[in-house]
Amino acid sequence: MKTDLEISREAKLLDIYEVADKAGIRNDEIIPCGEYKAKVSLKIFDRIRDKKYGKLILVTTINPTPEGEGKTTLTIGLAQALAKLGKKVILGIREPSLGPTMGTKGGGTGGGYSQVVPMEDINLHFTGDMHAVTSAHNLLASLLDNHIHFGDKFHIDQRYIVWPRVLDIGDRVLRHVVVGLGGPKHGVPHENSFAITPASEIMAILCLSENMDDLKDRLSRIIVAYTYDNKPVTARDLKAVGAMAALLKDALKPNLVQTIEGVPAFVHGGPFANIAHGTSSLISTKLGLKLAEYFITEAGFGSELGAEKFFNIVCRLGKLKPDAVVMVVSIRSIKRHGRGGDLEAIRKGLENLEKHIENIQFFGIPLIVAINRFNGDREEEIEVVEKYCEKKDIPVAVCEVYQEGGEGGIELAGKLISLIHNKQSNFRHLYDLELSVKEKIELIARKMYGADRVVYSVEAEQDITLSEKQGLDKLPICVAKTQYSLSDDPTLLGRPKGFKITVRSIRFSAGAGFLVPMTGKITTMPGLPAKPMSERIDVDKNGYIIGLS
Repeated sequence: MKTDLEISREAKLLDIYEVADKAGIRNDEIIPCGEYKAKVSLKIFDRIRDKKYGKLILVTTINPTPEGEGKTTLTIGLAQALAKLGKKVILGIREPSLGPTMGTKGGGTGGGYSQVVPMEDINLHFTGDMHAVTSAHNLLASLLDNHIHFGDKFHIDQRYIVWPRVLDIGDRVLRHVVVGLGGPKHGVPHENSFAITPASEIMAILCLSENMDDLKDRLSRIIVAYTYDNKPVTARDLKAVGAMAALLKDALKPNLVQTIEGVPAFVHGGPFANIAHGTSSLISTKLGLKLAEYFITEAGFGSELGAEKFFNIVCRLGKLKPDAVVMVVSIRSIKRHGRGGDLEAIRKGLENLEKHIENIQFFGIPLIVAINRFNGDREEEIEVVEKYCEKKDIPVAVCEVYQEGGEGGIELAGKLISLIHNKQSNFRHLYDLELSVKEKIELIARKMYGADRVVYSVEAEQDITLSEKQGLDKLPICVAKTQYSLSDDPTLLGRPKGFKITVRSIRFSAGAGFLVPMTGKITTMPGLPAKPMSERIDVDKNGYIIGLS
């Protein structure tokens, strides 16, 4: 089979105005960025304000392998399949980060015959949104250090500067740094750190803001440091909000592209799900729901991470009600959880799927399992998973959207439509915001992860006390945790029992509007692997990029 890049390059793309027309967007409501990508003007909401929402379908998965389970590919393939069945459908996925693209996973535009295109543009610089977020974030960091350099009227305790710098590349050596060296002309020395751009609070803010006023309000609440008497210093205090908003003005507008089969797609925002909330922008989701019969979106990693955060943070804020969930599984991921390669390992590995099914059932949403078929999967292996789902009375479909595009997702699309029409969603949140910080964390840990208990470091206990003093304790929770296990230990596969979750600290994302408990050894700045994907990427003599996947 051809490579993803070859398939993408050979695709016959529609002009972006044709894609917009398919989506129900007028020519004067888009700002073209070349022939095949565009920004959508927010003035469109004035025209479609009274339209009813279509059906909201979330695609999630079990705890993945390092290579991923093809969740994005399946999201795209499902949208193409629904279009083949005559449904008006739009999909929404996150913008890829250069960290994974150059690191372990490669790009985030799907694969095979289920891709969003133009693939090279989307995986690399796209429309500049990542750059805008990086610039706005680092502007605030620069203004903070500049304020300290010129006298520091707030009397900031430099041991409690909590605003890092960001970069959209995995670079472990930047996790802990010292800045301001070189004498008085070069600033005031202090410890600092770098995070990857998708972990920036500004990325979360961009993806949760509904308009420019909302964006500015959220930016103003960002906490960057604390004074010696423990008072927060904010972006508003540093008079940073206007300039940050100017840098983010165009990034707030959704990006419109298409799939290989010409289905309209919003690719907008890129928060990771293991260290942030893991879903594309709320503004593009609401736009897609207004324009389409079916809006398909994804949440990063497993149901205990991206899906949980989508339900408890995004849906709560946006007043959204999901109509169905698609649970993606692969034979290789189930084998990994069963720690083997035979049928017995698959049966054992199904314990992980069992927990993720339970997680979705906690929220009262109808569920279908999609088996993403890879080359080498045997019929008898797939039958084990199918029989398990049938025994659980969970609809299941085998998908080959990588190999066949929308045609390979027809069974899934048909069963999904039937599920939505025959089974009503009784969506509910997992916790009430009025619960204490510990009660909310422990509900997530027990119900979503299956943990026995949660333990807190001294620093975490102090953070909880501080959140209460600042009136932030009623915010939702966005746990930073490994994606590879239900626990906070990536080596505990399957469905572990009798484990604890350790909260090391709690970060306050006051602008985004949630608290971030840091668990296990999770870091907001990934490192590159021994053989990064970047080693394969080059530009040939004709100027074409090669090796991108």
